[in-house]
Amino acid sequence: MPLPVHTPRVNNNDDTVRLSHIYTSTGAKIKPGDPLIDIETDKATFTVEAEHDGYLLSVCAGLGDTIAVGSVVAWIGSSPDERADAAPSQAPVDATRSGPSLKALLLLKQHGLRLTDVAPAGAQLTAQDVLRHVAGTGNGSARAAAAVPAMSSTPLIPGRAVPLTPEQRAMSKTVSWQRAEAAASYLEIAYDPEPWRAYATAFQNTNGLWYDPLLALMSWRLVRVAHEYPRINATIASGSAFLFDEVNVGFTVQVEATLYLVVVKHASTLDELEFVRQLSALQVSAVRHSLAPEETSGATLAFSSMARWNVTRHMPVLPPQTALIVAHTAARNGEATLGATYDHRLLTGFEVMNALKALSSPPSLR
Repeated sequence: MPLPVHTPRVNNNDDTVRLSHIYTSTGAKIKPGDPLIDIETDKATFTVEAEHDGYLLSVCAGLGDTIAVGSVVAWIGSSPDERADAAPSQAPVDATRSGPSLKALLLLKQHGLRLTDVAPAGAQLTAQDVLRHVAGTGNGSARAAAAVPAMSSTPLIPGRAVPLTPEQRAMSKTVSWQRAEAAASYLEIAYDPEPWRAYATAFQNTNGLWYDPLLALMSWRLVRVAHEYPRINATIASGSAFLFDEVNVGFTVQVEATLYLVVVKHASTLDELEFVRQLSALQVSAVRHSLAPEETSGATLAFSSMARWNVTRHMPVLPPQTALIVAHTAARNGEATLGATYDHRLLTGFEVMNALKALSSPPSLR
């Protein structure tokens, strides 16, 4: 039987929202947590995610349409050819009830709960309903239950709201995850960049590459380091260290004002040259703004460089569900630094320092 996706309430004073982005095509297979659509008001944007496994049968509105809070905005079925319910999309399912508050939705996601897990005390599911449920079941930390995430307020200085681009929305999610979940720390080491430069030049000449493979080679070396130090390829899940079976390397690509994180999947199964070529192809797709969604998701650890702009220090933000992102910088006076932002819940500074030391030398020198 098809299951409805209801329109949540983003702001208490807004009974309608606008559909601003659709992530998934009709008939696509989805799982809980997959983004479906973005809805927005003049003050905020929120991503509606799937609550169930299944297939997206339909989205009941078009881009830019105004949708009533509490109305059915999409349908999820158990098979792609299942018929979606024909109920009108603009009418609330129950006029006496409103959609869950945005704070409630954020808390549900934070504690790994679904809408059906928590019973509302009134006409709307609120943050307090979720906190009472967490306190009563012991699901979640005392710290998480003690406070509702603060929402961005409207600035006091006059101005105008401009919708975020999809890439900016993704960056906002990344920053929010680091702030809400990870215990982010940073450290760096000094190293001699010349051995890596010589290694990359020899590799380029041997394989007839038209582009400099240095950063791709360092990223591939990071895959090997993850085998030596598997906790850098991990995250925290349900209070335990969750070590990923595969290494999916995220790599930042700046294209004018747009920042992408492209992801080389199953990197541990690739040899050095194949990895370099796959990463190069993803970089070309980023420059063309033609990346597929699966090419920018699923990173288990990451690499970022600002050397091309002669930046000698930067502290990158952790992608969601990762424990480490390397910061590569430009050399100065024959010396350079390798840094890392890392999740201190999983990693100590000693572990990160050793991983960076291993990364600072190319394979032939180890």
